[in-house]
Amino acid sequence: MVSAFDLTKLQALLKDFYSITGLRITVFTDKYEEIASYPKEIAPICRFIRSNPEAAAACHACDREACKAAARQKQTYVYQCHAGLTEAVAPVYMGNIVAAYMLFGHLYSYPSREEGREAIRKACGKYHLDEAELLTLADSLPATEESFILSASHILQSVAAYLCFDRMITLRQQDLITRIDDYISEHFTEELDAAALCSHFQIGKTTLYEISNQNYGMGIAEHIRTLRIEHAKKLLTEHQELSVGEVADRCGFSDCNYFSTVFRRLTGTSPGKYRRLSRTDHS
Repeated sequence: MVSAFDLTKLQALLKDFYSITGLRITVFTDKYEEIASYPKEIAPICRFIRSNPEAAAACHACDREACKAAARQKQTYVYQCHAGLTEAVAPVYMGNIVAAYMLFGHLYSYPSREEGREAIRKACGKYHLDEAELLTLADSLPATEESFILSASHILQSVAAYLCFDRMITLRQQDLITRIDDYISEHFTEELDAAALCSHFQIGKTTLYEISNQNYGMGIAEHIRTLRIEHAKKLLTEHQELSVGEVADRCGFSDCNYFSTVFRRLTGTSPGKYRRLSRTDHS
């Protein structure tokens, strides 16, 4: 485990979140293991669905995939779970490392009761649950507006950031991922790739891939490119005197055309247009 948790302070914060929003909130480690929640008991409908072993396994798989999606997006991810209920998960970052995840759910968010009942019935049909009981439990859930979910997801992201600010989560500095992340942060503008990292840390490509996918939500090459493009955006905005070629070189791209291709793919626009737009925004 990369992270260490102050569970007493963490539990108090989760209780505060529940008191304000009325939403059950859960914290997972970077390896998707649940370590804290409030309230302790899951919703009756979830307890009923998880009484089926296949459905229980699907719940855990759904949580894992949602956490990975949040890590890839680097922001709160709102989604509909395998059973048709709405949830949100926020990654907790320390630097570039995902230290934990925070999730709230399980919300009934449909335009009408009829539409919601049908969606949940279809989603859970393969688990062969008692349909009458399932729909009775679904009907007992309060309807939640999308606007409320969006607002709660913003609060969730703020709470996730506060965990690190108040040191409820800390990193064990000697862990391999911490050392790798520090090294990448210092050298990403240089000639750096998976082979160089494997050689420097004496690890295999499979180990590096697992670490990268677990903590960045993407492969190591993609993570390095993402860091370079974020640095390029800053240089384009703050150093107008630099040509696009000079920006590319300072960010670790030896080929300006390749830099422009990657920049456009990740931002949706060219470096030159991004710079012109930034001038307009700051004028």
